[in-house]
Amino acid sequence: MSNKGKQFETEAIRTQMERSQNLEHSSPIYMTSSFVFEDAEDMRASFAEEKARNIYSRYSNPNSNELIEKVCKMEGAESGFAYASGMSAVFSTLAALLDAGDHVISSKSIFGSTHTLFTQFFPKWNVGTSYFDANDLSEIEGLIKPNTKILYAETPTNPGVDVLDLEELAKIAKKHGLIFIIDNCFATPYLQQPIKFGADLVIHSGTKLMDGQGRVLAGITVGSGELMDKVYRFSRITGPALSPFNAWVLSRSLETLAVRVDRHCENALKLATYLEDHNQIEWVKYPFLKSHPKHEIAKKQMKAGGCVVAFEVKGGLDAGREFFNGIELLSLSANLGDARSIVTHPASTTHSKLSTEEREAVGISDGMVRVSVGLEHIDDIIADIEQALG
Repeated sequence: MSNKGKQFETEAIRTQMERSQNLEHSSPIYMTSSFVFEDAEDMRASFAEEKARNIYSRYSNPNSNELIEKVCKMEGAESGFAYASGMSAVFSTLAALLDAGDHVISSKSIFGSTHTLFTQFFPKWNVGTSYFDANDLSEIEGLIKPNTKILYAETPTNPGVDVLDLEELAKIAKKHGLIFIIDNCFATPYLQQPIKFGADLVIHSGTKLMDGQGRVLAGITVGSGELMDKVYRFSRITGPALSPFNAWVLSRSLETLAVRVDRHCENALKLATYLEDHNQIEWVKYPFLKSHPKHEIAKKQMKAGGCVVAFEVKGGLDAGREFFNGIELLSLSANLGDARSIVTHPASTTHSKLSTEEREAVGISDGMVRVSVGLEHIDDIIADIEQALG
Protein backbone atom coordinates (compact mmCIF):
# COMPACT_ATOMS: atom_id res chain seq x y z
CA MET A 1 0.00 0.00 0.00
CA SER A 2 1.42 3.39 -0.97
CA ASN A 3 1.11 6.35 1.40
CA LYS A 4 3.63 8.65 -0.28
CA GLY A 5 3.86 12.03 1.36
CA LYS A 6 2.02 11.10 4.57
CA GLN A 7 3.21 12.12 8.04
CA PHE A 8 5.45 9.82 10.10
CA GLU A 9 2.69 8.47 12.36
CA THR A 10 0.42 7.77 9.39
CA GLU A 11 3.16 5.91 7.51
CA ALA A 12 3.89 3.81 10.60
CA ILE A 13 0.25 2.76 10.93
CA ARG A 14 -0.97 2.59 7.33
CA THR A 15 2.00 0.95 5.58
CA GLN A 16 0.73 -2.62 5.24
CA MET A 17 0.97 -5.56 2.84
CA GLU A 18 -1.83 -6.09 0.34
CA ARG A 19 -4.92 -7.68 1.91
CA SER A 20 -5.64 -11.31 1.17
CA GLN A 21 -8.97 -12.66 -0.07
CA ASN A 22 -10.10 -12.56 3.58
CA LEU A 23 -9.91 -8.73 3.62
CA GLU A 24 -8.30 -8.63 7.07
CA HIS A 25 -7.86 -5.21 8.70
CA SER A 26 -4.60 -6.11 10.49
CA SER A 27 -1.87 -7.93 8.60
CA PRO A 28 -1.81 -11.73 9.05
CA ILE A 29 1.25 -13.77 10.06
CA TYR A 30 2.83 -15.78 7.26
CA MET A 31 4.33 -18.67 9.21
CA THR A 32 5.71 -20.52 6.22
CA SER A 33 9.25 -21.52 5.33
CA SER A 34 8.63 -21.46 1.58
CA PHE A 35 6.26 -20.40 -1.20
CA VAL A 36 4.87 -22.29 -4.20
CA PHE A 37 5.04 -21.48 -7.90
CA GLU A 38 2.34 -21.47 -10.57
CA ASP A 39 4.37 -23.45 -13.10
CA ALA A 40 7.91 -24.18 -14.31
CA GLU A 41 8.33 -20.80 -15.99
CA ASP A 42 7.19 -18.96 -12.85
CA MET A 43 9.75 -20.89 -10.83
CA ARG A 44 12.55 -20.23 -13.34
CA ALA A 45 11.79 -16.51 -13.62
CA SER A 46 11.56 -16.15 -9.84
CA PHE A 47 14.97 -17.72 -9.21
CA ALA A 48 16.44 -15.69 -12.07
CA GLU A 49 15.20 -12.55 -10.23
CA GLU A 50 13.21 -11.50 -13.30
CA LYS A 51 10.22 -10.95 -11.02
CA ALA A 52 9.94 -9.78 -7.42
CA ARG A 53 8.21 -12.44 -5.34
CA ASN A 54 8.61 -14.48 -2.17
CA ILE A 55 10.54 -17.71 -2.60
CA TYR A 56 11.91 -18.72 0.80
CA SER A 57 11.54 -17.05 4.22
CA ARG A 58 15.30 -17.08 4.80
CA TYR A 59 15.44 -14.01 2.59
CA SER A 60 11.90 -12.88 1.82
CA ASN A 61 8.56 -13.10 3.63
CA PRO A 62 5.47 -10.84 3.53
CA ASN A 63 5.89 -9.96 7.22
CA SER A 64 9.55 -8.98 6.98
CA ASN A 65 8.80 -7.15 3.72
CA GLU A 66 6.12 -5.07 5.46
CA LEU A 67 8.49 -4.23 8.31
CA ILE A 68 11.28 -3.24 5.92
CA GLU A 69 8.94 -1.02 3.91
CA LYS A 70 7.80 0.77 7.08
CA VAL A 71 11.33 1.44 8.32
CA CYS A 72 12.49 2.55 4.87
CA LYS A 73 9.69 5.13 4.78
CA MET A 74 10.50 6.25 8.32
CA GLU A 75 14.22 6.65 7.59
CA GLY A 76 13.96 7.92 4.01
CA ALA A 77 15.83 4.83 2.75
CA GLU A 78 15.68 3.02 -0.58
CA SER A 79 15.98 -0.59 0.61
CA GLY A 80 16.55 -2.76 3.67
CA PHE A 81 16.92 -6.19 5.24
CA ALA A 82 15.44 -7.47 8.54
CA TYR A 83 17.55 -9.57 10.91
CA ALA A 84 17.14 -11.94 13.84
CA SER A 85 18.88 -9.48 16.20
CA GLY A 86 20.56 -6.10 16.26
CA MET A 87 24.01 -7.68 16.31
CA SER A 88 23.24 -9.88 13.31
CA ALA A 89 22.35 -6.65 11.49
CA VAL A 90 25.65 -5.04 12.55
CA PHE A 91 27.78 -8.06 11.62
CA SER A 92 26.04 -8.85 8.34
CA THR A 93 26.12 -5.24 7.15
CA LEU A 94 29.82 -4.84 7.85
CA ALA A 95 30.81 -8.30 6.61
CA ALA A 96 28.92 -7.80 3.35
CA LEU A 97 30.83 -4.61 2.56
CA LEU A 98 34.33 -5.41 3.85
CA ASP A 99 37.07 -7.36 2.09
CA ALA A 100 40.23 -8.82 3.63
CA GLY A 101 42.73 -6.00 4.06
CA ASP A 102 40.11 -3.27 4.50
CA HIS A 103 40.10 -0.76 7.35
CA VAL A 104 37.27 0.67 9.47
CA ILE A 105 37.22 3.91 11.43
CA SER A 106 34.81 3.79 14.36
CA SER A 107 33.83 5.89 17.32
CA LYS A 108 35.23 4.50 20.57
CA SER A 109 31.77 4.85 22.09
CA ILE A 110 29.95 1.85 20.64
CA PHE A 111 28.03 -1.13 21.99
CA GLY A 112 30.30 -3.68 23.70
CA SER A 113 29.52 -6.51 21.27
CA THR A 114 30.26 -4.28 18.27
CA HIS A 115 33.60 -3.41 19.87
CA THR A 116 34.35 -7.13 20.29
CA LEU A 117 33.53 -7.67 16.61
CA PHE A 118 36.11 -5.02 15.64
CA THR A 119 38.83 -6.15 18.05
CA GLN A 120 38.53 -9.96 18.17
CA PHE A 121 36.77 -11.27 15.06
CA PHE A 122 37.47 -8.94 12.12
CA PRO A 123 41.25 -9.08 12.72
CA LYS A 124 41.05 -12.83 11.92
CA TRP A 125 40.05 -11.75 8.39
CA ASN A 126 42.71 -9.03 8.23
CA VAL A 127 40.24 -6.20 8.73
CA GLY A 128 41.63 -3.47 10.98
CA THR A 129 39.85 -0.82 13.04
CA SER A 130 40.98 2.58 14.31
CA TYR A 131 38.99 4.42 16.97
CA PHE A 132 38.27 8.12 17.37
CA ASP A 133 36.97 9.96 20.41
CA ALA A 134 33.23 10.60 20.06
CA ASN A 135 33.79 14.10 21.44
CA ASP A 136 36.65 14.96 19.06
CA LEU A 137 35.78 14.41 15.39
CA SER A 138 38.97 16.23 14.37
CA GLU A 139 40.83 12.97 15.04
CA ILE A 140 39.12 11.14 12.17
CA GLU A 141 40.99 12.44 9.14
CA GLY A 142 44.33 11.57 10.75
CA LEU A 143 43.20 7.94 11.02
CA ILE A 144 42.20 7.52 7.37
CA LYS A 145 44.37 5.10 5.37
CA PRO A 146 44.36 4.18 1.66
CA ASN A 147 42.45 0.98 2.57
CA THR A 148 39.85 2.68 4.81
CA LYS A 149 36.37 1.77 3.59
CA ILE A 150 33.84 2.45 6.38
CA LEU A 151 33.16 5.23 8.90
CA TYR A 152 31.00 3.82 11.72
CA ALA A 153 29.37 5.45 14.74
CA GLU A 154 26.43 5.46 17.16
CA THR A 155 24.61 8.60 18.23
CA PRO A 156 23.49 8.97 20.95
CA THR A 157 26.12 6.56 22.20
CA ASN A 158 25.71 3.51 24.41
CA PRO A 159 25.85 3.91 27.39
CA GLY A 160 27.24 7.42 27.88
CA VAL A 161 24.66 9.25 25.68
CA ASP A 162 27.31 11.30 23.91
CA VAL A 163 26.09 12.99 20.72
CA LEU A 164 28.03 13.05 17.44
CA ASP A 165 27.44 15.63 14.71
CA LEU A 166 25.98 13.64 11.80
CA GLU A 167 26.52 16.41 9.25
CA GLU A 168 30.18 16.71 10.16
CA LEU A 169 30.70 12.94 9.97
CA ALA A 170 28.97 12.83 6.59
CA LYS A 171 31.23 15.61 5.21
CA ILE A 172 34.33 13.66 6.23
CA ALA A 173 32.99 10.41 4.76
CA LYS A 174 32.05 12.05 1.47
CA LYS A 175 35.38 13.88 1.17
CA HIS A 176 37.29 10.60 1.49
CA GLY A 177 34.87 8.29 -0.30
CA LEU A 178 33.96 6.28 2.80
CA ILE A 179 30.75 4.34 3.44
CA PHE A 180 29.07 6.14 6.35
CA ILE A 181 27.10 3.82 8.67
CA ILE A 182 25.15 4.92 11.76
CA ASP A 183 23.68 2.78 14.53
CA ASN A 184 20.46 4.73 15.23
CA CYS A 185 19.14 2.40 17.94
CA PHE A 186 18.95 4.93 20.82
CA ALA A 187 17.09 7.53 18.76
CA THR A 188 14.78 5.40 16.57
CA PRO A 189 13.65 6.76 13.17
CA TYR A 190 11.06 8.87 15.00
CA LEU A 191 13.63 11.06 16.73
CA GLN A 192 16.42 11.05 14.15
CA GLN A 193 16.88 10.19 10.47
CA PRO A 194 20.64 9.97 9.79
CA ILE A 195 20.16 9.58 6.01
CA LYS A 196 18.87 13.16 5.92
CA PHE A 197 22.24 14.24 7.32
CA GLY A 198 24.30 12.18 4.88
CA ALA A 199 24.49 8.61 6.23
CA ASP A 200 24.61 5.82 3.64
CA LEU A 201 23.23 3.05 5.86
CA VAL A 202 21.33 3.02 9.15
CA ILE A 203 21.24 0.07 11.57
CA HIS A 204 18.74 -0.59 14.36
CA SER A 205 18.33 -3.12 17.11
CA GLY A 206 14.56 -3.51 16.81
CA THR A 207 14.71 -5.27 20.18
CA LYS A 208 14.85 -1.89 21.91
CA LEU A 209 12.43 1.03 21.46
CA MET A 210 11.14 -0.22 18.12
CA ASP A 211 9.48 -3.18 19.86
CA GLY A 212 9.22 -1.27 23.12
CA GLN A 213 7.92 -4.07 25.33
CA GLY A 214 10.86 -6.44 25.66
CA ARG A 215 9.22 -9.22 23.65
CA VAL A 216 11.30 -10.00 20.57
CA LEU A 217 14.85 -9.89 19.23
CA ALA A 218 15.18 -8.09 15.90
CA GLY A 219 17.53 -5.99 13.81
CA ILE A 220 17.27 -4.06 10.57
CA THR A 221 19.56 -2.24 8.16
CA VAL A 222 18.23 0.30 5.65
CA GLY A 223 19.78 2.77 3.24
CA SER A 224 21.20 3.14 -0.25
CA GLY A 225 19.80 0.69 -2.78
CA GLU A 226 23.23 0.00 -4.24
CA LEU A 227 24.82 -0.81 -0.88
CA MET A 228 21.79 -2.70 0.38
CA ASP A 229 21.95 -4.96 -2.67
CA LYS A 230 25.37 -6.15 -1.46
CA VAL A 231 24.08 -6.52 2.10
CA TYR A 232 21.02 -8.41 0.86
CA ARG A 233 23.07 -10.89 -1.20
CA PHE A 234 25.36 -11.64 1.74
CA SER A 235 22.41 -12.00 4.14
CA ARG A 236 20.40 -14.14 1.69
CA ILE A 237 23.19 -16.72 1.68
CA THR A 238 24.30 -16.60 5.33
CA GLY A 239 20.81 -16.84 6.83
CA PRO A 240 20.47 -14.29 9.69
CA ALA A 241 16.88 -13.41 8.71
CA LEU A 242 14.17 -12.26 11.09
CA SER A 243 11.38 -14.75 11.77
CA PRO A 244 7.92 -13.97 10.32
CA PHE A 245 6.37 -13.92 13.80
CA ASN A 246 8.90 -11.43 15.20
CA ALA A 247 8.54 -9.31 12.06
CA TRP A 248 4.77 -9.24 12.58
CA VAL A 249 5.18 -8.24 16.26
CA LEU A 250 7.64 -5.50 15.38
CA SER A 251 5.50 -4.13 12.57
CA ARG A 252 2.57 -3.81 14.98
CA SER A 253 4.87 -2.14 17.54
CA LEU A 254 5.88 0.53 15.04
CA GLU A 255 2.25 1.65 14.84
CA THR A 256 2.62 3.09 18.36
CA LEU A 257 6.30 4.14 18.14
CA ALA A 258 5.63 7.88 18.04
CA VAL A 259 3.26 8.04 21.01
CA ARG A 260 5.44 5.69 23.07
CA VAL A 261 8.70 7.52 22.37
CA ASP A 262 7.08 10.88 23.14
CA ARG A 263 6.28 9.61 26.64
CA HIS A 264 9.69 7.96 27.07
CA CYS A 265 11.37 11.27 26.26
CA GLU A 266 9.06 13.28 28.49
CA ASN A 267 9.77 10.97 31.42
CA ALA A 268 13.51 10.83 30.72
CA LEU A 269 13.89 14.61 30.65
CA LYS A 270 12.00 14.93 33.95
CA LEU A 271 14.22 12.26 35.55
CA ALA A 272 17.41 13.85 34.20
CA THR A 273 16.34 17.28 35.51
CA TYR A 274 15.59 15.77 38.92
CA LEU A 275 18.95 13.98 39.09
CA GLU A 276 20.87 17.08 38.00
CA ASP A 277 19.80 18.83 41.20
CA HIS A 278 20.35 15.82 43.49
CA ASN A 279 23.12 16.14 46.08
CA GLN A 280 24.05 12.44 45.85
CA ILE A 281 24.66 12.50 42.10
CA GLU A 282 28.16 13.24 40.77
CA TRP A 283 27.02 14.01 37.22
CA VAL A 284 24.15 13.31 34.83
CA LYS A 285 24.05 13.22 31.02
CA TYR A 286 21.01 13.47 28.79
CA PRO A 287 21.04 15.01 25.28
CA PHE A 288 18.22 17.47 25.91
CA LEU A 289 19.63 18.80 29.19
CA LYS A 290 21.21 22.20 28.57
CA SER A 291 24.24 20.96 30.53
CA HIS A 292 24.96 18.25 27.93
CA PRO A 293 28.17 19.21 26.06
CA LYS A 294 26.50 18.62 22.68
CA HIS A 295 23.04 19.93 23.54
CA GLU A 296 22.85 22.22 20.50
CA ILE A 297 23.88 19.42 18.11
CA ALA A 298 21.29 17.12 19.71
CA LYS A 299 18.58 19.74 19.13
CA LYS A 300 19.70 20.16 15.50
CA GLN A 301 19.44 16.48 14.57
CA MET A 302 17.01 14.99 17.11
CA LYS A 303 13.33 15.64 17.82
CA ALA A 304 13.81 14.83 21.54
CA GLY A 305 16.47 13.27 23.76
CA GLY A 306 15.53 9.58 23.84
CA CYS A 307 14.86 7.26 26.75
CA VAL A 308 18.38 6.78 28.20
CA VAL A 309 19.80 8.80 31.08
CA ALA A 310 23.36 8.19 32.35
CA PHE A 311 24.60 9.29 35.76
CA GLU A 312 27.04 8.46 38.54
CA VAL A 313 26.24 8.11 42.21
CA LYS A 314 28.67 9.85 44.57
CA GLY A 315 30.81 7.33 46.42
CA GLY A 316 31.99 5.25 43.47
CA LEU A 317 31.56 1.53 43.06
CA ASP A 318 30.34 0.76 46.59
CA ALA A 319 27.70 3.52 46.46
CA GLY A 320 26.65 2.30 43.04
CA ARG A 321 26.27 -1.27 44.33
CA GLU A 322 24.13 -0.05 47.24
CA PHE A 323 21.98 1.91 44.81
CA PHE A 324 21.35 -1.14 42.60
CA ASN A 325 20.57 -3.33 45.60
CA GLY A 326 18.12 -0.70 46.83
CA ILE A 327 16.04 -0.61 43.63
CA GLU A 328 12.53 -2.03 44.17
CA LEU A 329 10.24 -1.02 41.29
CA LEU A 330 12.62 -0.61 38.35
CA SER A 331 14.08 -3.70 36.65
CA LEU A 332 17.72 -4.74 36.89
CA SER A 333 18.40 -5.81 33.33
CA ALA A 334 20.85 -5.26 30.46
CA ASN A 335 18.09 -4.38 27.99
CA LEU A 336 16.73 -0.92 27.19
CA GLY A 337 13.83 0.71 25.39
CA ASP A 338 11.22 -1.30 27.30
CA ALA A 339 7.88 0.00 28.61
CA ARG A 340 9.30 -0.91 32.02
CA SER A 341 12.12 1.27 33.36
CA ILE A 342 15.46 -0.52 33.58
CA VAL A 343 18.65 0.25 35.49
CA THR A 344 21.93 -1.19 34.22
CA HIS A 345 25.54 -1.19 35.42
CA PRO A 346 27.43 -1.03 32.09
CA ALA A 347 30.88 -1.79 33.55
CA SER A 348 29.76 -5.22 34.75
CA THR A 349 27.20 -6.05 32.03
CA THR A 350 26.91 -4.56 28.52
CA HIS A 351 30.53 -3.34 28.41
CA SER A 352 32.16 -5.91 30.70
CA LYS A 353 34.25 -7.34 27.82
CA LEU A 354 36.11 -4.02 27.57
CA SER A 355 39.18 -3.50 29.73
CA THR A 356 39.11 -0.86 32.48
CA GLU A 357 41.27 1.37 30.27
CA GLU A 358 38.94 0.91 27.29
CA ARG A 359 35.90 1.74 29.41
CA GLU A 360 37.55 4.83 30.88
CA ALA A 361 38.48 6.00 27.37
CA VAL A 362 34.78 6.19 26.46
CA GLY A 363 33.63 7.64 29.77
CA ILE A 364 32.29 4.46 31.37
CA SER A 365 33.26 4.76 35.01
CA ASP A 366 32.89 1.89 37.47
CA GLY A 367 30.03 3.73 39.14
CA MET A 368 28.12 4.75 36.00
CA VAL A 369 24.40 3.94 36.00
CA ARG A 370 22.36 3.72 32.78
CA VAL A 371 18.61 4.17 33.19
CA SER A 372 16.28 3.29 30.35
CA VAL A 373 13.30 5.38 31.37
CA GLY A 374 10.03 3.57 30.77
CA LEU A 375 6.36 4.42 30.58
CA GLU A 376 5.43 4.15 34.26
CA HIS A 377 4.24 7.34 35.95
CA ILE A 378 7.28 9.59 36.37
CA ASP A 379 6.49 10.15 40.07
CA ASP A 380 6.86 6.41 40.73
CA ILE A 381 10.11 6.20 38.72
CA ILE A 382 11.62 9.09 40.68
CA ALA A 383 10.35 7.74 44.02
CA ASP A 384 12.09 4.39 43.47
CA ILE A 385 15.39 6.05 42.51
CA GLU A 386 15.10 8.42 45.45
CA GLN A 387 14.61 5.62 47.98
CA ALA A 388 17.47 3.61 46.42
CA LEU A 389 19.77 6.63 46.75
CA GLY A 390 18.61 7.12 50.33
